[in-house]
Amino acid sequence: MMENGEVADQALSLMEQLRGEALKFHKPGENYKTPGYVTTPHTMDLLKQHLEITGGQVRTRFPPEPNGILHVGHAKAINFNFGYAKANDGICFLRFDDTNPEKEEAKFFTAIYDMVAWLGYSPYKVTYASDYFDQLYAWAVELIHRGQAYVCHQRGEELKGHNSLPSPWRDRPVEESLLLFEAMRKGKFAEGEATLRMKLVMEDGKMDPVAYRVKYTPHHRTGDTWCIYPTYDYTHCLCDSIEHITHSLCTKEFQARRSSYFWLCNALDVYCPVQWEYGRLNLHYAVVSKRKILQLVAAGAVRDWDDPRLFTLTALRRRGFPPEAINNFCARVGVTVAQTTMEPHLLEACVRDVLNDTAPRAMAVLEPLQVIITNFPATKSLDIQVPNFPADETKGFHQVPFGPMVFIERTDFKEESEPGYKRLAWGQPVGLRHTGYVIELQNVVKGPSGCVESLEVTCRRADTGEKPKAFIHWVSQPLTCEIRLYERLFQHKNPEDPAEVPGGFLSDLNPASLQVVEAALVDCSVALAKPFDKFQFERLGYFSVDPDSSQGQLVFNRTVTLKEDPGKV
Repeated sequence: MMENGEVADQALSLMEQLRGEALKFHKPGENYKTPGYVTTPHTMDLLKQHLEITGGQVRTRFPPEPNGILHVGHAKAINFNFGYAKANDGICFLRFDDTNPEKEEAKFFTAIYDMVAWLGYSPYKVTYASDYFDQLYAWAVELIHRGQAYVCHQRGEELKGHNSLPSPWRDRPVEESLLLFEAMRKGKFAEGEATLRMKLVMEDGKMDPVAYRVKYTPHHRTGDTWCIYPTYDYTHCLCDSIEHITHSLCTKEFQARRSSYFWLCNALDVYCPVQWEYGRLNLHYAVVSKRKILQLVAAGAVRDWDDPRLFTLTALRRRGFPPEAINNFCARVGVTVAQTTMEPHLLEACVRDVLNDTAPRAMAVLEPLQVIITNFPATKSLDIQVPNFPADETKGFHQVPFGPMVFIERTDFKEESEPGYKRLAWGQPVGLRHTGYVIELQNVVKGPSGCVESLEVTCRRADTGEKPKAFIHWVSQPLTCEIRLYERLFQHKNPEDPAEVPGGFLSDLNPASLQVVEAALVDCSVALAKPFDKFQFERLGYFSVDPDSSQGQLVFNRTVTLKEDPGKV
């Protein structure tokens, strides 16, 4: 297993894209050279102070809301923010935007931090928007003093949309807004009765965005200290300013908030970072919305946020996707301004590339058919040395027993051969991988219903006769395990598109997205495997040990098939 730094280094091609010159980003302290950056008479002095504090260091941040689990789109954001800092010898903060106590849960903070570390990145510092609540409140008071904010009593439904009516309280006296804002702080208004709004018009035409609202939900860190909480529009740029972020990297939908970002910093005469936007990363056949994943869980379509059929990062880890593969996928997608929607098979190709070099080989049988070797060449089982990586035997071997009773895949036998079929049949011997032996059919044992129950064969050394047309995998003295085979969760590329799926995404579920093989057989070399250990089961695909495994029962998830087309043998 790679160390965290090595995992992150897998995306070096992305790092090359992230050097400042490649993206025409400004150099630290030269914010004013960015097109659209708004300067004031104080800008140059503030930038000078900024450089004295940072020493000209690149500073970025990854600022997730702790109200859900990160998905594959966040992996691009993590790679971009941490990667840009790393590529330019800078630092990156992990800052939790914990300004909405109604939706935040402790498990989300832990899961987000774990996923950042899993992808190979170590934050310079973990911070929280709530660290700065006192300062943010003081600045809100200052904003009112400067005539740039006011307390408003329009209800939430009146503020929705881009054509809402101007507030009748927009021009109320400063002293009145100061008293009312203090009253908000002291809990004298019910939720929805008062907000603090900023006096500006945003790019999308939205007027006077809300800076503070009343919420009586206890906060996970500050408890009941506050009953007013700042909004994203107010908090984001000011936290960036406090942490002296040089490059505030956001997805494209935040472009409409760029003017408010610059306006607020300048209205308070504080250091103003530069917001840069890039395109989101989406996948076909996927739903990543927190609300919709909760609907899938409630409907019993998936087990939880980490169900391996989802594209949350915890789900991909559980399925067995290596973090290096996800980073490499982000590198291949690159840094684009336009939104990118990729096919899942491109991500799976990155997974195969990594696992081909890192997942040791083992043998497993999904549909066992018993085979008795009537002339087994020894009185007891033989120990067979199997290379962990057949293409590179310097990576070692593992030992498996080979006895007179073996199990093969039921699909590796046909009573009646057909054109193109190369495996075991009457008159068509087959080799057993790694043993040096070839078996030939002598008798088919059937049960009362006519179903084939077992085969009797003879064996010979592979070097003593004609080479067989095929070599098949097998197990002997195996472990019984559970294997979960996953397919796409949705049947259409865009399950959320009403034109493609009129009945909604819940009507598009693939009934064959999960097949559980409860009594698969696997060779004993995997007996000590731990959750998340990965293997290539020869001829079947790549598999990862699921956390549901117990000491007496291993559970494997199929990560990906060996080839993009699972129908090919």
